[in-house]
Amino acid sequence: MVTEEDPKIILVLNCGSSSLKYDLVKMPHRISLGKGVVERIGEARGLLDQRVGEKKLVIEQEIPDHKVALELVMRAITDPDEGIIKDVSEISGIGHRVVHGGDKYSSSVIIDQSVVDAVEEFIELAPLHNPPNLTGILVARELMPDVPQVAVFDTAFHQTMPPHAYLYGLPRKFYEELKIRRYGFHGTSHRYVSARAMSLCQRHPINTNVISCHLGNGASLTAIAHGKSIDTSMGFTPLEGVMMGTRSGDIDPAILTYLMDRGYTSKDLMKILNKESGLVGLSGLSNDMRDLEIAAEKGNQRAQEAIDCYAYRVRKYIGAYAANLVKLDILIFTGGIGQHGWRMRERICHRLENLGIFMNFKLNKEKRSREGVVSEAYSPVTVIVVPTNEELQIAIDVYELAFGGDTEFRRRQSDVMVGN
Repeated sequence: MVTEEDPKIILVLNCGSSSLKYDLVKMPHRISLGKGVVERIGEARGLLDQRVGEKKLVIEQEIPDHKVALELVMRAITDPDEGIIKDVSEISGIGHRVVHGGDKYSSSVIIDQSVVDAVEEFIELAPLHNPPNLTGILVARELMPDVPQVAVFDTAFHQTMPPHAYLYGLPRKFYEELKIRRYGFHGTSHRYVSARAMSLCQRHPINTNVISCHLGNGASLTAIAHGKSIDTSMGFTPLEGVMMGTRSGDIDPAILTYLMDRGYTSKDLMKILNKESGLVGLSGLSNDMRDLEIAAEKGNQRAQEAIDCYAYRVRKYIGAYAANLVKLDILIFTGGIGQHGWRMRERICHRLENLGIFMNFKLNKEKRSREGVVSEAYSPVTVIVVPTNEELQIAIDVYELAFGGDTEFRRRQSDVMVGN
C-alpha cells in the first residue's frame, strides 16, 4: 500500500487529432506540478506551451506526429531550467483520457492488449476522438513500456443508466446489431464534480440526488442518484442534448430529410449541426458566451435570443431530471460557462423555485468563478459551483488502480483540490 510518504507522479495525457494536453500530478497529495499542451501536430510549425507556476516554456518546431509530440513533452518536462521533473524515470503511472469505451467499460481500467483492441473497436463510434486516443496509448507504451497505464473513458460513468434511459425509440435491431443507444459523454467531469460536491456539502451518495451541469462550448447535464448516473443529455454522439457553443443539440430529425431534399448532403448537415449551430449559429456572432453577453448588453437582439435559448434548454433538462429523481438535493454548475458565467447561472435558476431551487443572486454574483454554494440557506436544493478537474480525476484513477491508493489519506484530503 502506497502512502503519503511514498508519493507517485502521474502523467495525464489527452490526445486530440492535432493536439496533446498533459499534466503531471503528485499523488496522493493531488497537486499539479505543471501542465502543457502541444498544438498543430502534423503541421509544418508545431507549438509546445508548458506552464509551471510562473515559469513558461515555449518550443516551436515541426511536429509531424504524436510520437514526436510525446518525445517533445518528455524533453520539456525534464528541461534543466524550465522543466517539471528531473528525469522521466520519476513518472510512476500514465493516465489516458479515452472518449469512447462503448458499453464494455463502466469504470477506468489498467491498459492491456484487450483494452487497446477495444479502443480500436470503438473507433467507429468515435471516429474523430478514439484514433488519437489510441495513438497516445501506443506511443506512450513504446516510450515507457514498464510504466503502468490506465484508460479513463468519458462514457464509463454513464454505463449505469437503465435501459429506459439509454434506449432510443428505434427498431430494436439498430441497438442489437449496430449498438445505437445513448452513451453520454463528459463522464469524468460529472464524476469528479459530483464527488467534490458531496464532500463540500458533507453528504453521502447513498441518500443524495444530484443534477450536474457541465456547461461550456460542449455542454451536458447528468442526473445522478446514489452516486450513479441514471440519465444524461448527450446521446449516441455528443451532438444530442442542450444547445451548445457550435452544436445544435436536440432538433426534430425530420429537419434533416427536409434539408437533404433541398440539396444538402449528409456531410453538409454534420458540419452545420456540429460546427455552425448552437450559440454561433443563432447569434451569427460567436460561440463564446462572454462575447454574446457584451453584444446583448449593447442591444443585439440575436445575441440575446441565443442566450435565452441556451438558458431555456438547460432549464428544461433540469426540470425533467428533477421529476425523474423525485427528490433533488444538489444542483452543480461546472465547465467554462457553468463556473465563470454567473449571469447564465442566474438565468437558468430563475423560475426553478417550484423545484426547491432558491438561488442567492447576490452571493452568486459575488462568488463569480469561485467554488462554493450560491443558494439561499433555506433552499431545499443546494446550488453549488464546482470547478471541474478531469486531469485530477484521471490521476486519482491511475493511483487507485495501479498502486492501490491510500483510502484514509484520500478521505482526509477530500477537500484538497488543485487551484482552489
